[in-house]
Amino acid sequence: MPSPTDAFGPWHEFYSLLGTASATMIGLLFVAASVGSGAFSGDRPAPMRVFLTASVVNFSIVLASSLVVLAPVPRWTCFGGMIAGGGMLGLGHCCLAWRDTLRDGLFARIDWEDRIWYIGLPIVGYLLLAGSGVTVALRLDAGRVALALSIGMLLAVGIHNAWDITVWSVTRRRD
Repeated sequence: MPSPTDAFGPWHEFYSLLGTASATMIGLLFVAASVGSGAFSGDRPAPMRVFLTASVVNFSIVLASSLVVLAPVPRWTCFGGMIAGGGMLGLGHCCLAWRDTLRDGLFARIDWEDRIWYIGLPIVGYLLLAGSGVTVALRLDAGRVALALSIGMLLAVGIHNAWDITVWSVTRRRD
């Protein structure tokens, strides 16, 4: 069986594009956060963790996963472990966000669409990412497709949420 570097060689441009897009979105999210800086306060961590930080985490894990794929990692177990670790980090953040949302009472105040986009879909994406890391470590072909789907999904969720935050922040400032 070829090394991970050889096996993912045909995917090089795909992961280069995903990594570039996520890095760009991280920068743009910092701009959006600056524009809406008055909308979020430090005394209530739940909205900050669920809305702003979650998008940065999504984009960062997409970037990190893309870098792992593009790096010359010679061992499948190491490669899969790094990918699965990224999924576990994302799940850990989701757990913290969920805890803060319940503790702050935010969960009852946000609508179902936000619950799906900010909590539900990232959990699915991170579970798929962690699972893809395990299947890649086992050298199963399905792992490559699952990896592409999971980080593509996390990028799409991040873009949706970043746009949602931007629109909300801009319209909120005018009130």
